[in-house]
This record gives sequence, C-alpha cells and structure tokens, in this order.
Amino acid sequence: MGQKVLIIGSSNTDMVVKTEEFPKPGQTVLGGTFLMNPGGKGANQAVAAARLGADVRFIAKTGNDIFGKQAREGFIKEGLDIQYFVESTELASGVALITVNGNGENEIVVASGANMDLMPADIADEVFEGIEMVLLQLEIPLETVRYVIGKCRDENIKVILNPAPGAKLPDDFLNGLFLITPNETETEIMTGIATDSTETLRKAAQYFHQKGVQNVIITLGSQGVFLSNEAFNELIPALSVKSVDTTAAGDVFNGAILKALASGENWLEACRFACKAAAISVTRMGAQSSAPYHFELI
Repeated sequence: MGQKVLIIGSSNTDMVVKTEEFPKPGQTVLGGTFLMNPGGKGANQAVAAARLGADVRFIAKTGNDIFGKQAREGFIKEGLDIQYFVESTELASGVALITVNGNGENEIVVASGANMDLMPADIADEVFEGIEMVLLQLEIPLETVRYVIGKCRDENIKVILNPAPGAKLPDDFLNGLFLITPNETETEIMTGIATDSTETLRKAAQYFHQKGVQNVIITLGSQGVFLSNEAFNELIPALSVKSVDTTAAGDVFNGAILKALASGENWLEACRFACKAAAISVTRMGAQSSAPYHFELI
C-alpha cells in the first residue's frame, strides 16, 4: 500500500463515440458504439493509482447534478478517500465529448464546468496532513495549481506535475518540483524544443532542470519514456501492443508512476511499471475503465 498520496484535479464524464473517420467541419458521419465513462485527468489518475494499490486521497469539484453524483459514487467504489471533495452550487459537472477513429486516435472537446471553479479556498489545510507526495494536472485553475505547489514547498511535500493539457508555465510553477511528466507536445509548448531525437530530449530535460525541476520524465507514447535526473539520462522503451484507444494512457502512466515512487521503487523500476500499466490501458476502450489492476501487472 505505501504512504497515502494526494491527487488534486479534474473530474469529467466522458461521452465517447467510435467512428471510422473523424468528421470534417460541417460533415455528419454515422458512428458506431456510444459509451459514457467517468473521466477527467485528475480522476483518471486517482483511479489508476488506487487500482494499482495506492492509498489515494482525491479532491475535485463537481456540480450538483447526475454526473457529479455518479462520479462520487464511482470514486467510493474504487476505494478513494473523497472526504474533502467539493460541490459547486452554480456550475455543472465537467463533461468531455470524445470521438475515437478506426486507428484508435481521439479528438476531445471538454466543457470544464465546476473543475474551473476549484479554488485555493476549497482546499483545507488538513488535506495535506500525512501526505508525502502530491500529483497535479492543469484541468483546474492555474492559481489553484500554484497555491498547492507553494503549500507543498512550505510543508516539504514532493510534487509531481503532469502539465496537461499543455501550457507555458511561469518559472515559479517549476522551481522545486520533484517530478514533471510532459508528453512530446506539452514538452514543445513549454520548452520550445521539438523532441525528435535523444539529443533534443536531453536538451528539453535540461531546460526543466535549469528551472529547478529535480526529475523529468518525457512520455513518448509507443516509444516509451525519456527519464532524466542525476542518475539517469535514458530512453526506457514501451511494451509493444495493439492500440485500441489511447484516451487515458498518459493518466494511467501518471497514476502508476505516483504509486511506484510512493512505494519506494527506484526510478527504472517505477518507469517500467508505469509503462506496462499504460500499455495495458491502450488495449481497452475508455478512460478510467481502461486502468489496469495491480494483479494484471505482476
């Protein structure tokens, strides 16, 4: 089980339609299967970590509606500690409209709703008690992310930032981070460096280190991950699998890396464990529903 970890982030309901080709602007296409799944980067990462055996406290903000109610019920079933969950009186719960094509690629439009109303005032001081590691993403207000990073700095809590969706962040977000986990697109948005070779990956990682980030993991989809810290500067390959739906692969990776590091795994083992979890997830449809359980990785 390891120590209790804290994840603060978004909760959405994903509405997914499978279709052979993405529609062009103005075009209507007849799709296949429709699925409604719980999603949102924060929630996906929390469920992934919990299924892999982490003791997870999760904080998000949902609306007072059917989607929010279903989400909370789902989190309780997954064994998450949601005692500090927040409900918005004015805004609807977040939803994401996802189209998945015949190659397993996706296009996503998110209506953030209550997620963008999760404010620093919603996060009580006692939330951080007994916590040694926090995981954050960027589907909640940046001022809240900044507040949590500052709070963790003061309390000596390790922060993992998954900078998704990609955004150019001020330096004070990066200084003192324990780990950052951008994908290739997010890395280019943040550093201005296109990561198309080992050399450019090293350069991008160096950019983050110079800004005060201790450890860097750049996720490269089917290529694996690039790990950079004082001990390592190398590519760790992914498992080769047939991809069905990549929707939450990054989220599963982040939940898994949090679980592995909180359990005291070394960097190489943690990366391999997280790559394996992400590889299993892309062979299944859906976001949270695709997250594997610990027994599947053994």
